[in-house]
Amino acid sequence: MSLFRLALTLASLAAPGARAADEALIAAAKKEGALTWYTTQIINQFARPAAELFEKKYGVKVSYARSDTGEMVLRVMNESKAGRMQADVVDGTSSVPAMKREGLTAKFIPDNARRFPAQFLDAGGEWVAGNFYVHEPVYNTDLVRRGTEPRKYEDLLDPRWKGRMSWSSLVSSSSAPGFIGIVLTHMGEAKGMDYLRKLAAQNITPVNFAARQVVDQVMAGEYPLTLQAFHHHAVISAAQGAPVEWIPFEPAMAVLSVISVTKDAPHPNAARLFTEFLVSAEGQQLFRDSDYIPVDPAIPARDPGLKPETGGFRAIYLTPEQLLDGLPKWADVFRTLFR
Repeated sequence: MSLFRLALTLASLAAPGARAADEALIAAAKKEGALTWYTTQIINQFARPAAELFEKKYGVKVSYARSDTGEMVLRVMNESKAGRMQADVVDGTSSVPAMKREGLTAKFIPDNARRFPAQFLDAGGEWVAGNFYVHEPVYNTDLVRRGTEPRKYEDLLDPRWKGRMSWSSLVSSSSAPGFIGIVLTHMGEAKGMDYLRKLAAQNITPVNFAARQVVDQVMAGEYPLTLQAFHHHAVISAAQGAPVEWIPFEPAMAVLSVISVTKDAPHPNAARLFTEFLVSAEGQQLFRDSDYIPVDPAIPARDPGLKPETGGFRAIYLTPEQLLDGLPKWADVFRTLFR
């Protein structure tokens, strides 16, 4: 028998088993009939369409609740302590590793995710990335002439930017602590701190809003430039006619939004099937169509320039654990140098 015919034979023998496993999971999920998803994704932009598409495909009801990281972690911990876990699936940038350290997440890597680069999978097997965010500076094109915007970190020290920059003061990867984190990760502790001390003399305006609102302020002309924002927000707004663009600083900070099944999920099979769905080609396409950046290498962002690999810029991907551990330290640096 030729190697080609042998391969076909082995594939035909393996395929029914693979289909049976998939069918068994689907059947078990349908028997459970429902799942609860605690998410950080925007409801109208992604959570509702994802739930509706999954329900239509499998007939399994998805209840969802949106919250920020701290609220979600506290809620899941309280449910666990009370012995009444409600959440089946959770997601977020730093919420999942916080739950993982409390023993609240289950080991599960979806088969659909095994084609992803290793950076999108938890080495311990308890999370998988569904999408990621890239944080870059964003500027107002009416106030800053194209071609004169800063193009690298050192440019921000130019006296002409003194008093003209802003950033969110919240403790988040998309705020001042996140910018500090990428500087220290990229430059190292000694050089990074030296740079940040010089940057502190530039009188950056701290704004007590989330990054999206700070970008809105830049678009409105209140600040010419903000240092740490979601770069896809600028693309979405520019497509609607706003005078805003993002700047490809290198390296950019890329942050993973990861998905996990809870350890004591009331609907474990439905939870696993839903996680498989989110990282499937269909789920990743939905991320793309919802203006998020999918992790699947085969599916480009709606604007291909948003992905480092297709946009021609370099990014440092931070794991959720790095973010969880780093943010308190970076926030301390922010309070010491910039407040």
